[in-house]
Amino acid sequence: MRKLVSCVLIFAALITNSCSKRTASTTQDQNSISDATLARISALGFSNQNVHKTDAGYLVEDDIVLTDELLNSVPEQKLMRIANTEQYRTTNLVKNLPRVITIKVVNLGSAFVAGADTAIARYNRLGLLLTFQRITSGTASITIQGFNQGPSGGFITLGSSGFPTSSGNPYNSILMNTNPQAYGSNPNVLYVGSVIQHEVGHCIGMRHTDYMNRAYSCGGSAVNEGASNVGAIQIPGTPSGPDANSWMLACSNGGNRTFNANDKIALNYLY
Repeated sequence: MRKLVSCVLIFAALITNSCSKRTASTTQDQNSISDATLARISALGFSNQNVHKTDAGYLVEDDIVLTDELLNSVPEQKLMRIANTEQYRTTNLVKNLPRVITIKVVNLGSAFVAGADTAIARYNRLGLLLTFQRITSGTASITIQGFNQGPSGGFITLGSSGFPTSSGNPYNSILMNTNPQAYGSNPNVLYVGSVIQHEVGHCIGMRHTDYMNRAYSCGGSAVNEGASNVGAIQIPGTPSGPDANSWMLACSNGGNRTFNANDKIALNYLY
């Protein structure tokens, strides 16, 4: 998740916020990434523009980590459709249901802990076969930890995550930006919780609702990332028109956002 920033901080509350994300390790230029890797990224249905190498894999669409395992996986689906504006999931989902997904917040302030609890409560109220529980010791299914990165190119990163593994486990890490320009000196718990809720969505296999046209929620030029043979599977029962206020829109509304009616349909269909 990233946020548009201004050099005049007093106007920060008026600025659009993006749900695209960038990890702390994005210094490698795309020119150093092989054509074969870029081709595999494109084949999975993700943009191969502005790709960055990270410790965990490759950061695409400014917000999603693709691991080497995912890039080298064999697609299960043979036929995919070009995206419209329905809800979309990745090929890999969390398996072995019903299942409790544990979440641990490591070395972050109270707003991040409370934000995690907010996100967990929102998921658990849906009555899914996936439930979530925050733990304070032991190894968690998903660990939330911090990084500190200032603004770059007019945006600042808010958080990052990835997709489930082929073995059916959720992506195991969410990174949240501790730079003061990300959430301010006194972070709003509902805003932080909304970001974590979005990142957990990726961890369990949700793509952006508007990945085919990020301009819908982010503004700017329309970007359609095209067809795919894996990684962008339309979820039955979700709408064919624009879906305002979905928790998985590419860019946030700058504040509190939770599940809308179609989000609940999508999650109940999957889990």
